[in-house]
Amino acid sequence: MPLSVGKVEEGHSLAAACHKRERLLRWGRPGAPGPPRRIRTPAAGPFKLPRGPQEKPMRQEHQQICVDDTTLYIEGSGPETILMVHGWPDTYRLWDAQVEALKGRYRCVRLTLPGFEEPNARKVYTLDELTGLLSRVVEQISPDRPVILLLHDWGCMFGYQFARRFPQRVSKIIGVDVGDRFEQTPKALAFTIAYQWWLALAWWIGGGLGNLMTRVLMRLMHVPKKTREVTAGMNYPYFQMWFGGKEAYSRQAKSFSPSCPVLFVYGERKPVMFHTPRWVQKVERLPGGKVVGLPTGHWVMVQQPDRLNREILDWLATV
Repeated sequence: MPLSVGKVEEGHSLAAACHKRERLLRWGRPGAPGPPRRIRTPAAGPFKLPRGPQEKPMRQEHQQICVDDTTLYIEGSGPETILMVHGWPDTYRLWDAQVEALKGRYRCVRLTLPGFEEPNARKVYTLDELTGLLSRVVEQISPDRPVILLLHDWGCMFGYQFARRFPQRVSKIIGVDVGDRFEQTPKALAFTIAYQWWLALAWWIGGGLGNLMTRVLMRLMHVPKKTREVTAGMNYPYFQMWFGGKEAYSRQAKSFSPSCPVLFVYGERKPVMFHTPRWVQKVERLPGGKVVGLPTGHWVMVQQPDRLNREILDWLATV
């Protein structure tokens, strides 16, 4: 807020009085130097703070809206909207580096999956519930135009199934590290069952022991996240995948054959691959389809954010 003229003049009077007192104390002493030579200057007008950027109204870059008790974080602007969906054991913050790179050209929308921010969550969500949520989110954020999906981990599972059910609502898909299914080898099967059943059991047990089991595994898997931010409640997709009965993801999920351009980026340095050679062929046959392997683990966007951002921007510019 600019200073008022009255306050400035009062401040000048106080400064003048202090200066006069200093002259009496200093120049009245024997041997003290005389007063400085007076130089006349034009009378100054009322003091004004220079106009600068701080006086301009700040542009509102962030917006939050709520759909079905799920908060949507919206940043950036552009003709196209990118909906970002994370997986285990993350939140909307997984995409921070991507939003920073994309928001100058695209409208970026993020959410945290239900149950992933509730410390004591014990609810499971079916595939119908989660794809239904994504449908209502897309209807809210881009009612007149299909969206671009940016997906990782379980976000790929839910996003692919959403695109299968509502293909007219998706213009492009960027899948990170998860394709159709894990590679079909004995080693991959043993590894997948071991860690997924462990997390499913941790969800079933819950409480402090369930949290401890979850955090021990994430340390062994070198998950790039603080352990105190992870709870057993985030594990419900693993329980629902294997032990969900008629509503199990393994029964409800259908084979997905994309009908829109797809960029698939995966990490090459993992114990197993979460896609098959058939998925790679399927993507590369699509108009605008592209597959990129990077020297990272599962969390590509954390381990090589700049490279992933370049791949995304370059691909979006060509399709």
